[in-house]
Parts: sequence; C-alpha cells; structure tokens
Amino acid sequence: MRRRQALRALGAGVAVGLAGCLGGSGGPRTVDMVGLEFRPREVSVPVGGTVEWVNESDIGHTVTAYEDRLPEGATYWASGGFGSEATAREDLEGGLVAAGGTYTHTFETAGEHPYFCVPHEGSGMTGVVTVG
Repeated sequence: MRRRQALRALGAGVAVGLAGCLGGSGGPRTVDMVGLEFRPREVSVPVGGTVEWVNESDIGHTVTAYEDRLPEGATYWASGGFGSEATAREDLEGGLVAAGGTYTHTFETAGEHPYFCVPHEGSGMTGVVTVG
C-alpha cells in the first residue's frame, strides 16, 4: 500500500521518468479498479514492461484482453490465466480478481492491448495498455 501511495504523491509520470534516468524500467505500472472503472484507463509501458491491476473496489473484476484486437504475434492474456477470450468469458468466476486482489502481466509485444472487465463491459469498464 505504501508504494501506491508514494507513486500517487509523486505522480506516476515523475516516478517513471526518474526510474528511466536510473536505468530501470520503473517497476510495474499500476491500474486501480475502482467502482466500474480502470484508473487510469490508458497506460504505457516499454516492451518487457509490467502492469499491475489492483482491485480497490468491493466487488470482483476481471482483466480480459480483447483477443481479436491484440497486436500481431501477441500472446493472449487475462486474469485467471485463460488462453482465449471465449474461455475467459465462459468462466467468469475463474477470472475474477477479488476485492483487494491483484493481477499482473508483462507485455512482450509492441502495440495497443485493449482489455475489459467481463461482468462490467456493458458499463464501459474498458482500458488499453500501449506497449512501445
């Protein structure tokens, strides 16, 4: 919890900028799941960068890639470790990140990686990770 508070106090851009000056990747970028939103909705990481989703809500959420929108050559990813979007949609319970839980993914393919929360997609709970 202290790490997230420190990053918020410094500002994510400053923290990532300083990490780049020190030769590191800046550690994982954090996306909070709050209510029916991913905050921030859009994040950027370098190839090999990691994003950590933290469920700050009191309800479960999924982090599920749109399989047909991933960059060419990208491996499919979703909370629950599913190998396809169809499987992730079929097993909602298996992909839920519980309140207070986290999901982490490292991105190895450049491009835009759009994603959504299965039970809250209709409410607009979507996001995108830009890798480059």
